[in-house]
Amino acid sequence: MVLEVNYSLRPFTPSDLDGVIQINRECLPENYTSHFFINLYKRFPATFIVAEVNGKIVGYIMCRIETGIPTFKLLGITRKGHVISIAVLPNHHRKGIGYALMREALKAMANYNAKECYLEVRESNMPAVCLYKKLEFETARTIRNYYADGEDAFVMAIQLPNSE
Repeated sequence: MVLEVNYSLRPFTPSDLDGVIQINRECLPENYTSHFFINLYKRFPATFIVAEVNGKIVGYIMCRIETGIPTFKLLGITRKGHVISIAVLPNHHRKGIGYALMREALKAMANYNAKECYLEVRESNMPAVCLYKKLEFETARTIRNYYADGEDAFVMAIQLPNSE
């Protein structure tokens, strides 16, 4: 039996902050201050998106745009989207919400003229790694001891549409 879920995506607003922080604390060991969330929202509002089910926030994604060396190329400088945090409440996993949040954020990054998107993900987080591979991200490298608990991270990246 397939459970159909009606969810909607919309831009984050400051009134969503408490709900987003609650999801961040419930779902991820890496937690951020209120100031950090609001700073990213003010700088890159189009890449901070929430998912709602029945008017309740059940997931979010927040990103920033950076300038740096391309992930898969050795030369040049480019604009890159960086997924800072994405989380969906556990009782809403495997319903397409994370996938939809990522797709919307990737579109928003392209609107900021980003040429690629990258993220870090725990090596042990196979559901997330599989999601990113489904979106056609590739593993670029591993960062040893990236997380506070000593776990390694995969750096995964994707070239964005309309980039060369």
